Amino acid sequence: MSFVRDERAAISTTLDEAGPDAPTLCEGWTTADLAAHLVLRERRPDAAGGIALSFLSGYAGSVQNRLKTGRPYAQLVQFVRQGPPIWSPYRIRGLDKLVNSVELFVHHEDVRRARPGWEPRELPPAAEEALWGQLRSGAKLFLRKSPVGVVFRRASGGEVTAKKAAPEVVVTGDTGELILFAFGRGEHARVTFEGDADAVRRLRETRLGM
Repeated sequence: MSFVRDERAAISTTLDEAGPDAPTLCEGWTTADLAAHLVLRERRPDAAGGIALSFLSGYAGSVQNRLKTGRPYAQLVQFVRQGPPIWSPYRIRGLDKLVNSVELFVHHEDVRRARPGWEPRELPPAAEEALWGQLRSGAKLFLRKSPVGVVFRRASGGEVTAKKAAPEVVVTGDTGELILFAFGRGEHARVTFEGDADAVRRLRETRLGM
């Protein structure tokens, strides 16, 4: 199986186990909100644009809330498990990998790391490489708001310059931890920092991600 298929199965199982009222790292969202968000992305193209475009966010929010309140939680999770419907462009294998690998991984960790006693998962080598490829291609977008230069250094080897600027901060960690940091989950990402103390502080205080 591909990483995105494995991660879809894994997050669905975690959502099932957590139930609809569990906390997540997404501010103000329970697991029911998160499940509705994932369903909206893949099954409501009329509203999905509001995830990234602020002027459509109100409509997206209302659709997401109707999904949450209008369907049983178990059905929402089943929709997540099934993946995009046959008419969705997300069914295209390459596009599914491009748009869902990081999305599913980050949101899976949003559920896992909102609970006490969590530990990072040990990802298979193929999953590590899939996520590293996504980070390398998207690093400049994810770190566009950074007030300082940023280099991501993978603990197992490899670097990517996320933003060229001075002063520069080097952020080191496993691939999944770097992904989570880049997506604004810095407080729950196990990474280390090298650089000027003030530059590190400014980076850590910046709201990162899409």
